[in-house]
Amino acid sequence: MEKRARFESRWLPYALIAPQMAITLVFFFLPAAQCLYQSLFVQDAFGNATQFVWFENFQDLFRNDEYLASFRVTAVFSFLVAILGRSISLLLATLADRVIRNATIYKTLLIWPYAVAPAVAAVLWLFLFNPTLGIVAHWLTSFGIPWDPLLNGTHALIMVVVAAIWKQISYNFLFFLAGLQSIPKSLIEAAAIDGAGPVKRFVTIVFPLLSPTTFFLLVVNIIYAFIETFAIIDAATGGGPGQATQILVYKVYADGFKGLDLGSSYAQSVVLMVILITLTVVQFRYVERKVQY
Repeated sequence: MEKRARFESRWLPYALIAPQMAITLVFFFLPAAQCLYQSLFVQDAFGNATQFVWFENFQDLFRNDEYLASFRVTAVFSFLVAILGRSISLLLATLADRVIRNATIYKTLLIWPYAVAPAVAAVLWLFLFNPTLGIVAHWLTSFGIPWDPLLNGTHALIMVVVAAIWKQISYNFLFFLAGLQSIPKSLIEAAAIDGAGPVKRFVTIVFPLLSPTTFFLLVVNIIYAFIETFAIIDAATGGGPGQATQILVYKVYADGFKGLDLGSSYAQSVVLMVILITLTVVQFRYVERKVQY
């Protein structure tokens, strides 16, 4: 029989959720509605004159080759950050979970990068990959790779992917480690007694039990790659060289604050919001079916 909470006052449940609903309304729904409304206008750089143009801003966007190219950059960047970031974090969490001596030290060191600001992480990796001063750049040059992210778009994209993954590893690591520690050890020991090796135990027992955590981190990492990596792109490459690292969220900023094309910037924000909502719905609609709770 399902037990349900009962409140003496009929208004108490509404009072309890009212603060969160107010925050959601003020900081999400109202700005989203305002953005959608402003995307239907063309206005000058100072906002003194506006003209209602219906959906012309959106039509101009999808005729713009530079904007369409940012879709490809965003897709590659987001895929690499979401997949590689989770894979590396899972590997580190698995190794840390098996460590017995000095385990706290290892876990603390792996958590530290999460405390670093995104812009600081970008500058750190920019120095490491600098073709003149960077240790990593000199190491790559010694292997015959003429590394130069300042001029080579592929190199610049690799650099910001590495910076974004490094910044997010700690967050993923915490959740994977908590998930691993919640798995009953008796299941692992029973599989080992039955003759299952470490790889088979991980594939057949550990990873399926981690599927809720993996799914949650998939959603979070995609949102992180689309939105929260803005500071890394801005501090490391500024979207360059050319538009090699100009993802969608950075192009919103570049057109709105640098190019002063406010109508186009609003329209791009709406497109980005629709993409994120669609991706999240698709993940919950189809990917979650494979999650074993």
